Amino acid sequence: MKLTRQILKASSTRKGFIVLLVVCFWLKTLLAYFADFNLGITNVFQFFIALINPFATTILLLSIPLYFKKSSNFYIVALLIDTINTVLLYLNVIYFREFTDYMTVSTMTGYSKVNQGLSGSSLALTKFHDVLYWIDLIVIILLMASRRIKIDKRPLNKRIGLAMTSLSVLLFTVNLSFGEMDRPQLLTRTFDRSYIVKYLGLDAFTVYDGIKSQHTNEMRNSATKSQLTNILKYTRSHYAKPNPKYYGIAKGKNVIYIHLESFQQFLINKKINGKEVTPFLNKLYASKASYSFKNFYHQVGQGKTSDAENMLETSTFGLPQGSLFAQLGSDNTFQAAPAILSQRRHYTSAVFHGNVASFWNRNNVYKNMGYNYFFDASYYNTTGDRSLGYGLKDKLLFHDSVPYLENLQQPFYVKYITVTNHFPYDLDQEDMDPNFKTVNTDDDVVNNYFETAHYLDSAIKEFYQYLSKTGLLKHSVIVLYGDHYGISNSENKNLAKVLGKNSDNWNDFDNAQLQRVPLIINIPGQKNGYISKKYAGEIDVLPTLMHLLGISTKRYVQFGTDIFSSRHDQLVAFRDQDWVTPTYTYTNHDLYLNSTGQLISNPNKQQKAEIARNNKKVDHQLSLSDQLNEKNLLRFYHPKGFISVDPRKYNYANGLAKEQRIEKLLKNKSTSIFSENGDHSTLIDYYTNAPELHHKATDSNRIKITNPDATNDSSSSK
Repeated sequence: MKLTRQILKASSTRKGFIVLLVVCFWLKTLLAYFADFNLGITNVFQFFIALINPFATTILLLSIPLYFKKSSNFYIVALLIDTINTVLLYLNVIYFREFTDYMTVSTMTGYSKVNQGLSGSSLALTKFHDVLYWIDLIVIILLMASRRIKIDKRPLNKRIGLAMTSLSVLLFTVNLSFGEMDRPQLLTRTFDRSYIVKYLGLDAFTVYDGIKSQHTNEMRNSATKSQLTNILKYTRSHYAKPNPKYYGIAKGKNVIYIHLESFQQFLINKKINGKEVTPFLNKLYASKASYSFKNFYHQVGQGKTSDAENMLETSTFGLPQGSLFAQLGSDNTFQAAPAILSQRRHYTSAVFHGNVASFWNRNNVYKNMGYNYFFDASYYNTTGDRSLGYGLKDKLLFHDSVPYLENLQQPFYVKYITVTNHFPYDLDQEDMDPNFKTVNTDDDVVNNYFETAHYLDSAIKEFYQYLSKTGLLKHSVIVLYGDHYGISNSENKNLAKVLGKNSDNWNDFDNAQLQRVPLIINIPGQKNGYISKKYAGEIDVLPTLMHLLGISTKRYVQFGTDIFSSRHDQLVAFRDQDWVTPTYTYTNHDLYLNSTGQLISNPNKQQKAEIARNNKKVDHQLSLSDQLNEKNLLRFYHPKGFISVDPRKYNYANGLAKEQRIEKLLKNKSTSIFSENGDHSTLIDYYTNAPELHHKATDSNRIKITNPDATNDSSSSK
């Protein structure tokens, strides 16, 4: 009671009143952080940052009333700011419950998106504890009305307001420094909106997003259709007509992408202690039903996994800084594979991924790409020892996705995003193969990398057995690709001995060679498969796949070329403007001869001309792709037969129910595996030795999968 009187007495001064509002809003924010949002807090330091991050922006906003002398203005402005901030917080709470994401400025300013996101279901999304978001305002207003909190008519010196504003700036600087310590490149390399909220707070995120949106809008508002001219000129002249020998050999088949997380080419056919690291993938790689590429390079930038996805889906490059998915993906116009295949060949599309939907902004990007379904972590049981840092373990992902896959209408275009082979390459003891013993270097990352790759190989083998049993295998083309490096340059010297190289002689050429990742296009039934020596990159996969499916790519804006074509461009451009060709590797301003790996310290006239010519081509290609995406120029381009994707038509909730509803509507015309199997599930055909399905979870204290942080500067990849 005494404490209450003291609080009321202190709140009857202007400074005390502001402190009361700050503390109340801080508590409400923490309620949202820990009861409603999914911030992915993984350590004590992150917990501490989350505790303090609401203070800076809250104090900044509530310092504004201190500049008003008139008491009525002071109290009205203070309560108005607190109310608006509470509205912003609560709208994000409701929006997060529906979409597992935060409201962007474009969402708030776009009525249709807000309406889609919050109306209709908003009442159902409310919870009993929501009253706590509003109770402080109600109580404060009642206390003021009853004069328990008295109006302080004494104006404050403006220096107090200035001091409070200065304090907020100082707190924000400290807060940002802490955030950068735990998450380097926090503002330049954004994985997920949750990162900004977790480290800097919701208000800071809203301002950050607003600035980004304004910059993007200014750039896009100034864009004109005529700016497409040079891009169309380039892509049309760069187009490589298909090889008639391979054009349409996979026509009408299902497409199954298997995303091999952080999987590098050197793993193929690699033996450790006499045992193959990836025995099943080795067989696929060498199979006569596969077209495999030994000189295939990832071309990602800071967007890592999301950049790889973008290139394979659209044949355009990622951005020079940050992630295209995260920075532009919410509003970008794409002419991506899901929409093209849907409109040209009536494909159904889906993504299976055991991480949260908002990671890399996938929940918005996939809608703009035209994906029909996105089965994210909310569709899977990720509790206990079923998940690791970046999501559901791979064996469980493939197994648990069967109900969603078998109810898709065929032909389908689907993508499995695996995560177990991800830095720091942790694997539970129970998931390790007792017959496989990894390397024993001084670097745990290198040691563990072979363990998780071996696990991934086993998971894919199990999935293939299922495909074979259900008959899906013979009706599908399976594309397996590595998205980017797994072992970073800083650790490559520790890897050198494992690869039979001398770490003392390791150089930039060796680093460049390790940017090769697998590409295996497996078409069961084909008998003329081979391992190609052609040089290619991720930018080339889409036109290659489309031509295999018998779909011409000439009308689309694509920067890659069909690898099977005689006109395929073997100059592989990297996002940092380095490049590689069948003859040379150009990295860090040095030229190396591929055949020997030797540095050409004094290039001759011809070699200098080659460097200049390829530098110009790479710069031109990257620049045009950046213009296309940063200015959203595809909104001006309408190729024949292509209808622009309307993201408002896509909602990824209740995916299985939607599939089943379509099956019922189609009746005997349904082409799903479930329907073809007499309306019986094919899950019985799936065998996995995943221990999580054969015994009780061994680690019941492990938290449910969240948005994790990548704490390693260059190995962090998702």
